[in-house]
Amino acid sequence: MQKQEILKQIKGRLIVSCQALPGEPLYREDSIMYLMARAAKQAGAAAIRTNGAGDVKAIKQETGLPVIGLIKKKYDGYDGYITPTMTEVEALFEAGADIIALDCTMRRRGDGKTVNAFIAEIKERFPGAILMADIATLEDGINAWKAGADLVGTTMNGYTAETEGVSKSGPNLSLLHELSQAVDIPVIGEGRIHTPEQAVEALRSGAFAVVVGERLRGR
Repeated sequence: MQKQEILKQIKGRLIVSCQALPGEPLYREDSIMYLMARAAKQAGAAAIRTNGAGDVKAIKQETGLPVIGLIKKKYDGYDGYITPTMTEVEALFEAGADIIALDCTMRRRGDGKTVNAFIAEIKERFPGAILMADIATLEDGINAWKAGADLVGTTMNGYTAETEGVSKSGPNLSLLHELSQAVDIPVIGEGRIHTPEQAVEALRSGAFAVVVGERLRGR
């Protein structure tokens, strides 16, 4: 699916996160996330965000919706864990992820590379890849945009040392507004969107689309 087609499909709509990690209630080795994605599609979701190459494949086959894929993996020396290396990028690209999400905070990387260098390497190796930068701050977002990210999401706001003090009661509307004014790519609102009213507020604050997940899973 081409980038402009995907953006047209998700604009102003809801992206549902269908993921479960070991220790969470919905986690099973024989993943049921494709069933969650089926339910999300029936309820009107415009796209799905999921963890793992296997779930990317299964959800694409089940729903036909655009899939934002990521792989959560912790490596020694890396502060980030969302698609941290080229190994995960390659697995997601081969699985058919329409968009690949990766940590684009400017935190420590075990390979010594900058986020900018990592994005450049991905674009060189996979010229057709559409990248979603998961960021925590306005500075992260501007940097990712300049580095070549195709979308930027507020996924990591509240989950890094410098942003851990933000309110957990709702989305960071000021960050969404500032990002939407500062970058020339779609800004995806993700994180602490607990109610339909908050989703609307996020869109009004500049979000191109919003991602929800934990609230739907009852967490």
